[in-house]
Amino acid sequence: MIISHACRTLIQSMCLIHDSLLVVCILNCKFVKESLFIPFAGFCAPCIVPVIFPLMTGNIVLLACREVSENSGNSLSNKRKYNILVSLSGHLFDQFLINEALDIIETAGGSFHLVNCKVGQSVKAVSFSEVEVGADDMAVLDNIIDSLTSLANPTENNRSLNQDSSKISLTLGKVEENGIDKEPDPKKKAVVLILGAGRVCQPAAEMLSSIGRLSSSNWYKTLVEDDIECPTAVEVIVGSLYLKDAEQVVEGIPNVTVIQLDVMDHASLCKCISQVDVVISLLPASCHVIVANTCIELKKHLVTASYVDNSLSMLDDKAKDAGITILGEMGLDPGIDHMMAMKMINQAHMQKGKIKSFTSYCGGLPSPEAANNLLAYKFSWNPVGAIRAGRNPATYKYGGETVHIDGDNLYDSATRLRLQDLPAFALEYLPNRNSLLYGDLYGIASEASTVFRGTLRYEGFSEIMGTLSRIGLFNNEAHSLLMNEQRPTFRKFLFELLKVVSEDPDGSFIGENDIIERILKLGHCKDQRTAKKTAKTVIFLGLLEQTEIPATCKSAFDVVCLRMEERLSYSSTEKDMVILHHEVEIEYPDSKITKNHRATLLEYGKTLNGKTTTAMALTVGVPAAVGALLLLTNKIQTRGVLRPIEPEVYTPALDIIQAYGIKLIEKIE
Repeated sequence: MIISHACRTLIQSMCLIHDSLLVVCILNCKFVKESLFIPFAGFCAPCIVPVIFPLMTGNIVLLACREVSENSGNSLSNKRKYNILVSLSGHLFDQFLINEALDIIETAGGSFHLVNCKVGQSVKAVSFSEVEVGADDMAVLDNIIDSLTSLANPTENNRSLNQDSSKISLTLGKVEENGIDKEPDPKKKAVVLILGAGRVCQPAAEMLSSIGRLSSSNWYKTLVEDDIECPTAVEVIVGSLYLKDAEQVVEGIPNVTVIQLDVMDHASLCKCISQVDVVISLLPASCHVIVANTCIELKKHLVTASYVDNSLSMLDDKAKDAGITILGEMGLDPGIDHMMAMKMINQAHMQKGKIKSFTSYCGGLPSPEAANNLLAYKFSWNPVGAIRAGRNPATYKYGGETVHIDGDNLYDSATRLRLQDLPAFALEYLPNRNSLLYGDLYGIASEASTVFRGTLRYEGFSEIMGTLSRIGLFNNEAHSLLMNEQRPTFRKFLFELLKVVSEDPDGSFIGENDIIERILKLGHCKDQRTAKKTAKTVIFLGLLEQTEIPATCKSAFDVVCLRMEERLSYSSTEKDMVILHHEVEIEYPDSKITKNHRATLLEYGKTLNGKTTTAMALTVGVPAAVGALLLLTNKIQTRGVLRPIEPEVYTPALDIIQAYGIKLIEKIE
């Protein structure tokens, strides 16, 4: 059996790249009756469990430890004049694709150095390798790149079986010329402090810390171009009061360190902020002013994903005097919604168009397969805020008329919705607070006869929630029954709300039909269908159980929040989903026909290496990280308190967000 030189070099590289790697070659050939075992001694570490990757006849089987990491001291590193980092992923070993790639490099006259390798742990799993490819002639390197690209994009003639298992994914870094050695410029490395270690922290930290690694090459080009101010690496520091939680959130993310920090400790906060370039605050909104004042004091930029309230707005002059930018509302809603809206509106205005109508819908929902309860809704965080939002009054403009909705009637105002670009989703929308503010913010108050912002839910959500509200389950006043030392059961408390009178309240009232009867009799809903769905929901939430209510629950609102958090949470295998949709009707002076400009974002949660990132966390964390990058690279030069509604923010931000993989689909009809 003859092994190519490229293959031998690959095996040696894999041995050298990590001192705990055990590689054994099993050479199977149809002409050889017995397998030939070639051990590479000296690299076997105790307690390493090999993983076997079966290959086709004649191929090489590698027994390797589960993951190989980069070793900067690899002795095989041998840079040529021109070098490029190439990322390969796919069934590299079980389909012999890695050998094809390396043979291409050698045949063309290039050299390679295996920088990083992660081997799939099953036949179905894909493997990943980063290879530094070098050549002394740029034409040779171009030829190698072209050949590798052809390998990654096989035509029917090149590969008869065009299956996923025979495909290779290729990502190219930037070609570097290896001239006179230079000391790395310390100014090129930036430091970002993220305050708060909730779910949003993970995607923000991942994005920032990836700069300088191959995984950032594609989207980072959108920001860098030839800008000499762009950092070559970003160190991320995560500050949290709860150290263990923070360590868990950023586990496995390179270039990230965690510190314990109480933002109420001014000296500690000053010490941390003084050592960084930009701060991202993912803390509760009430903490932003404390952080902002410290950033002003130390002349450091600040990014938040929260609404810019009056307390933050009042710092505008101080921020300008300090020469810093406080960029607020840099998340999803608010955030991407602003950026999409202003891009569409300004584009229409540049073409002499007039905005006739602006409508916006946004919602965080379970993915369809996870919407498996009658509410078709789940919580990835404490439900208190979401339930309270369902009782906020709303104001909007429709057809030139201002419409007010009282908070107690919000659920009754829900309207069925089918999005033209997402017709499979059965949705409804609720008015979202004061939409009139956005007419002023977007500069369309005087021209648009309709300005509306809505919250998305699956159809049927609001009729059940409205009935639960009328039963009294969302009342946040202390309830006398819950103030006693002797704790009532959930069943007894439900009977109290449904005004059930019985000598034996824990036993006489049985189930669904009785609940339906009481709901209808008390006038909490008008139709049998809704009453039945509500009764089933009450039972699903465990409100008919004869279990004592915890002493922490003082109100009906506390009780229902507790049960919803327990019963409406995502399982480890379920994913959430985010939909953001804008529709702008534009009227042009030279045409009697109005145009409809639509923009849609649809994002699902992701699970990678056993770690789930929710769609909501991703679409909030990534924009916040992008805001920090725009400040690091001086793309944003306006100082003071800002929202992302100006072109200097939203134009590069939307480009980077989309290059990173969060896609916005636009249509004009």
